[in-house]
Amino acid sequence: MTTNPGKVREAEEYLPDGSVERLDFDYAEIQSPELGPIAARGAREAYREAGEPVLVDDAGLFIEELDGFPGPYSSYVEETLGIERVREVARPLADARAAFRCTLAYCDGEGFAASPDPVDRTDREAAAAAGPGESDGDSSRTTDDETADRFDPLPVKLFEGYVPGRIVDPRGDGGFGYDPIFEHDGETFAEMDTERKNAVSHRGRALAKFAEWYADR
Repeated sequence: MTTNPGKVREAEEYLPDGSVERLDFDYAEIQSPELGPIAARGAREAYREAGEPVLVDDAGLFIEELDGFPGPYSSYVEETLGIERVREVARPLADARAAFRCTLAYCDGEGFAASPDPVDRTDREAAAAAGPGESDGDSSRTTDDETADRFDPLPVKLFEGYVPGRIVDPRGDGGFGYDPIFEHDGETFAEMDTERKNAVSHRGRALAKFAEWYADR
């Protein structure tokens, strides 16, 4: 499940027919310097709303010489400053190396076996709701099964996608967001057709990892 119809179409390229549908739900987006906690929090909220397996993503443009700016704040920076201003900020840099990064967060209410992909088990919402002694293994934890299930932390499986590139003057008429100023392998994302972009994109790479894992879930 996802809230974005464009992401639904991209996910459908990697997952079995009929296994993906859009979920109309706006989760609270926390502030974090990293994508993982943001996506994980969203996945937990979405799962609690839907009661079904959910897949949430968070993505951003990270410029190395600017300490990863705009990173998780990419959407806000695009809306307030615009991509042209971001390009101007990066212009004085000798080599404006950058990367698009995406983190997919999957939650289905169950635990996960160990694997190379990270698992986020820090469920602050459940810990806060449970109160002292309820989420840390204390013997004073409630014995009511329904309440205990409600407050159990929800593990979230994370899948990361990464595509390197550099910041350039705007080129191309396709894509959206930062695509015109992000060049990968000689082309900006805005110059690539949809098939080519999806084949190399950060979200596509994360989806490929997820699809491989999900096939055995």
